Amino acid sequence: MRLQIFASFLVAYSTTHGASLPYEAWRVGFSAPNYMEVWIETADVIDIQGQVYRRAMSGVAAIQTPPRNTGNPKGWPVKPAWGKGKYLTGADLPKKIYVRWQSLVEPQTYQMGIDIPESAREVMRKEEKAYCAADGKWITGYREALVIGLAPGGVAKLWALGPCLTPVEITRVQAEVDPRGPYEGGSGGKHRPLSPVSKAYVEKFGVPYGSW
Repeated sequence: MRLQIFASFLVAYSTTHGASLPYEAWRVGFSAPNYMEVWIETADVIDIQGQVYRRAMSGVAAIQTPPRNTGNPKGWPVKPAWGKGKYLTGADLPKKIYVRWQSLVEPQTYQMGIDIPESAREVMRKEEKAYCAADGKWITGYREALVIGLAPGGVAKLWALGPCLTPVEITRVQAEVDPRGPYEGGSGGKHRPLSPVSKAYVEKFGVPYGSW
C-alpha cells in the first residue's frame, strides 16, 4: 500500500525546476547478477526540486550470461559497472527513485522506493582527482552516475560512480512484492520469459539467495 501511494504521488507531484548539480546531467543505470535476468517495468525519479521523471528507465538491466555456466552470480562486484541506463538531462540531483521490476528467474514482481540521502548527493557534488590507468592520465571528475543492482528476492543495492573514481556504496534496500503482479496486473500474472542460457543455469545450480 505504501508504494502504491508513492506511485500515485509521482503522478501529482511537480514543482518549478532549477538544476544545482555541477555538471550537465547525472545518469541512472541498472544491473543484475550473472544469469539473474531482470525486466524493469518503470524507474521513476523525483529530484530535489520536486520535478518528476516518469519512466526515466525501463527494459532490461545490464547482465552477463557467459556460456557453459561459467559465470558466477553470487554477491556484488567490488567495482560495479555503470549498468544499462541513461542521463537525465535537466534534472537536479535525485531525492527519491521508485522502481518496479520483474525478477525473471523466480519469477516475481517487486517494487520499492529508494530515499536518496543528502550524503549521497554530497558525494555526487564532490569534485575529485583520479588517475585513469587506461590512458595514464590524471583527471578531475565527479561521481555523476547512480547504479542500482537488482537481485532475486527483491534485494537492491545502490552505488555512486564516476569515471576512474572509486565506487561509493550508498544503500541496500529490500523491496516488497507487488501484489498486482507483472504490469500492474495487466498480463494475467504472466511474466516475461527467461532466456535459455539463464534458464539452463538456474535449473542446474538454482538461485543463490542470501548472497546479495
